[in-house]
Amino acid sequence: MELLEHKLDNGIRLVHKQVPNIIAHCGLIINSGSRDELENEHGVAHFIEHMLFKGTKKRKPFHILSRLEDRGGELNAYTTKEETTIYASFLKEDYNIALELIYDITFNSTFPAKEIKKEKEVINEEINSYKDSPSELIFDDFEELIFPGDPIGRNILGTPRSVNSITKATITEFIARNYNTYEMVVSSVGNISGKRIIALFEKHFSQIPANRGCQNRIKQKKYKADYRIIKKDTWQNHCIIGNIAFDLKNKKRIGMHLLNNILGGQGLNSRLNLSLREKNGFAYNVESNYHPYYDTGLFQIYFGTESENLEKSIQITLKEVKRLRDVKLGNIQLHRAKKQIKGILARAYENHESYMLSMGKSLLVYNRVDPVSVINSKIDSITADNLLEIANEVFCEKEVSTLIYK
Repeated sequence: MELLEHKLDNGIRLVHKQVPNIIAHCGLIINSGSRDELENEHGVAHFIEHMLFKGTKKRKPFHILSRLEDRGGELNAYTTKEETTIYASFLKEDYNIALELIYDITFNSTFPAKEIKKEKEVINEEINSYKDSPSELIFDDFEELIFPGDPIGRNILGTPRSVNSITKATITEFIARNYNTYEMVVSSVGNISGKRIIALFEKHFSQIPANRGCQNRIKQKKYKADYRIIKKDTWQNHCIIGNIAFDLKNKKRIGMHLLNNILGGQGLNSRLNLSLREKNGFAYNVESNYHPYYDTGLFQIYFGTESENLEKSIQITLKEVKRLRDVKLGNIQLHRAKKQIKGILARAYENHESYMLSMGKSLLVYNRVDPVSVINSKIDSITADNLLEIANEVFCEKEVSTLIYK
């Protein structure tokens, strides 16, 4: 079925796909995240995400949490470096309830002082839980290594000191500056007609005053490779090797996604999983990731291993990376790699919640939502020479940074 798009006078956009399912999904994606924080606001974007559930002009926290839950639905939210998303899954007949609730908590939250105080304790416990999980904490420390002194390099949660300094004024000032109605998208996948979803969208979101905000993301400083070892009292050594990569609008990003999947993506047949885990038994967790951002990107390889296997694991990893730089993929290898990533994409789109979130971000970033056929044609257009060029640009041994927990 064709996608429906609609735009309000205040700039908020709607994208909807009608599907014949009992369960529906919708969400509000806002182009604002932790990288938009000022130095004295560290952690406020994520803090706001929590506070949206803590009371509005007409609802107490219990009523917010129960509104969809009592009907078998679910309301949730998350914060990334560049987005804040509030979304819900629910029975198709509850569209009006879900959209009104998302509107209410986003635009009518009151941020009560007692709830701010309580939530500081909750988030400090969340920060402490990360400290007990080195396999997660190392990713935050690696981004700080790659982007030192830059908002995009700071962790999303904040620090106990920065979180404890947040006030209602901090929250309202951040929202006023960053919650730009022209940078908001309501995304929906469910069994509701285009006419009905537009009516509900206009009913709940057209009353919001237009706000263009004054968001000004700082361009990245010049990257410099680094190598760092941090002493940790852990059973395993943990290691990340990586580099800056392509931004969200760079045409090479699709090839980068393909290379990442070959090297250490979801499949158990990734080169790193076969060499580190299956062949040598050096690692249980091994993966690579590529995260494109507004004006930069990040590629990283992670594994955890026993201390006696650390250097051998690093050498095997660098050998696999070098192989992608030096040896062009053959026709059969390239065909298999393309087929695999197309299958992964198709499976992701079969998850309608995932597809709803993907549609919203695509409209937010690219002002369009490409159908799977268009994305597949872009994948098909990638050549072995393209991948070799990308590998030599991103995997250059002199340019990669390394962080080790010992």
